[in-house]
Amino acid sequence: MSDDGPGDGAAGDGASADPAGADALTHTDDAGDVQMVDVGAKPDSSRRAVARGEIRLTPETIHAVEADAVEKGDVLATARIGAVQAVKHTWETIPMCHQIPITNVDTEFAVGDDRIELTVAVETTGKTGCEMEALEGVTTGLNTVWDMVKAAEKDADGGYPDTRISDVEVVEKRKEQVSE
Repeated sequence: MSDDGPGDGAAGDGASADPAGADALTHTDDAGDVQMVDVGAKPDSSRRAVARGEIRLTPETIHAVEADAVEKGDVLATARIGAVQAVKHTWETIPMCHQIPITNVDTEFAVGDDRIELTVAVETTGKTGCEMEALEGVTTGLNTVWDMVKAAEKDADGGYPDTRISDVEVVEKRKEQVSE
């Protein structure tokens, strides 16, 4: 999964790194070759990451989503499945991410007049964080919303002038040592 940055001890995880830390490249060796960071020596920690983002839609599309009147089906239920699947498969799509044991995924939608906000919380117990999984969940969940409503959002020219995904960000990252 996502390798934690130098602030989380990644610089000493097996990659060649400048001891100063700030300019250390944790995924590049002395020859400039890209490599996965070795996290094997790190202790297991309980970790949680939360990401959020939004998709802007026309008010008519929002109304159709709320009324469950979108031709393709239940938009939010389908987007929730897409988000969870993306979390579970992040290691397959983001180079250098470790495959991590996902212990929990929570998805929450907030529907506004012209947007749907998605928040994805991911939890794991392991040697590396889960913020990339949370981000993948948000982006795939929002892309799923777009796919489900694209017929309603498309203009006469086949474009999507009112549709956009924005403000995708990590809003929480937590790590606690596992008690033995």
